[in-house]
Amino acid sequence: MKRVVCFGEVMMRLNPKGYLRFVQAGEFEASYAGGEANVAVSLANYGVDAAYVTKVPAHEIGQSAVNELRRFGVDTSLIVRGGDRLGIYFVEKGASQRASKVIYDRAASAIAEARPGDFDWGRIFAGASWYHFTGITPALSDSAAAISLEAAAAAKQAGLTVSCDLNFRKKLWSSEKAGRVMAGLMEYVDVCIANEEDASDVFGIRAEGTDIQKGKLSREGYISVARQLTDRFGFKKAAITLRGSISASDNNWSGMLYSGGEAYFAPEYPVRVVDRVGGGDAFGGALIYSQLEGYDEQKAINFAVAASCLAHSIEHDFNLVSLQEAEALAKGNASGRVQR
Repeated sequence: MKRVVCFGEVMMRLNPKGYLRFVQAGEFEASYAGGEANVAVSLANYGVDAAYVTKVPAHEIGQSAVNELRRFGVDTSLIVRGGDRLGIYFVEKGASQRASKVIYDRAASAIAEARPGDFDWGRIFAGASWYHFTGITPALSDSAAAISLEAAAAAKQAGLTVSCDLNFRKKLWSSEKAGRVMAGLMEYVDVCIANEEDASDVFGIRAEGTDIQKGKLSREGYISVARQLTDRFGFKKAAITLRGSISASDNNWSGMLYSGGEAYFAPEYPVRVVDRVGGGDAFGGALIYSQLEGYDEQKAINFAVAASCLAHSIEHDFNLVSLQEAEALAKGNASGRVQR
């Protein structure tokens, strides 16, 4: 079985029940998530040996996050313990024309205050074939950026395939700093995952003919973005999610895989959104699985988009979709009929 290592921050997510606003909430639902943690859970659900690496406090809240990952089959044996707090983020789910909102409370978290040398990358990458991280982790602090560079270099030296989801977060750092730091990390990346905003905000590469505010997407514009990313950094493959946002409740969802100078597009799905946070991570997890299994390019992008489409129907960040469910949708079973 191929082994995948994911590195990043796991946090506690707090959200009002249903579609209540923050100011209406008398109580909050608690769950655990994080960009790379979401990918690890997806991979574990598909039967992959997925290990998650982070640093969390040794107290009970840190242990609760570890327990949640373990519950879904993720290997947590390499997690480092220390620091004082687990990061928190609050989610207010949008509906109709009211957008979702995210508020972070993650300053001085254990992983943000970790230092290079806290992680034994030689041991961590032993027996692994793939390493995944996102642009969120180096945005947490200068030390987290240094650890991200240390990890990527070690993974490449160990012969792993390296993937990165750009995942730009403007509440964590500026476009200018993101561009400088991420450019240094990209030299180790084989597979880049992004959306139209990430490529623009981090590297100034824009999809011509696209207006995300109006839900207007241009295929040629996205091909150009993938080509420019690949030409600039030498990626083997670039994958881009295509979200046509009609409203907070209704999206059109698809994706593109660029490989060998050719672009492959998945079918577009009309999605009634239950919870969209983590949708891009579900795409990344499914794409990694498709590469581990040796899917051809069209099958790979079809599977990644189908799996992440289904993730939009599930509360909270983890994509708790089985391999069989994702495969069925990728093959065209989109009726949603009761399975008896």
